[in-house]
Order: sequence, then structure tokens, then C-alpha cells
Amino acid sequence: MISEYLKTIFFDASKILLFLSTPLLLSILFVGLIISIFQSITQINEQTLSFIPKILSIFLIIFILGSWMLELIVNYIHELFLKIPFIINLS
Repeated sequence: MISEYLKTIFFDASKILLFLSTPLLLSILFVGLIISIFQSITQINEQTLSFIPKILSIFLIIFILGSWMLELIVNYIHELFLKIPFIINLS
């Protein structure tokens, strides 16, 4: 019983991790794609050119979706703390 419950907790944590990381990773992917297309068109082969736009895109996504991300993680942690007595009773 406890192993099934721990599997559920791990699955929920993995789902939260995917929800939190997907917008950030997608923004980095699109910015990197745009920068690489720009570099191939202009034949500028500077490796450090893409870092600042990627960092700015991360800050922009956090600014736009930060409250949703924070609410998601706080609700998950709150649910975990509420389930602690149930976990203790299982063992």
C-alpha cells in the first residue's frame, strides 16, 4: 500500500515538474531556433550571441507565468503536507 502511494506522489511530482519546465524550455527552443536562423542567414558564427536572448525569454516567461507556476507548486506542497498524517498511518 505504501509503495503505491509513493508511486502516486512521484507521478504527481513528475507531472508538476513537466508543467513548470515546459514553458521555459519551449521559449528557449524557439529563441534558439530564431537566433540560429538569423546566424545562418547573416553567416555570423558567434557562439555567445544566443545567450542574452535566451535569458531574456526566460525572464519574460517567468514574469508572465510566474504567478501560475508559484501557485501550482504551493498547492502541490500544501497537498503533500496535508497527506503526511495519512502516510504515517500507513507505515
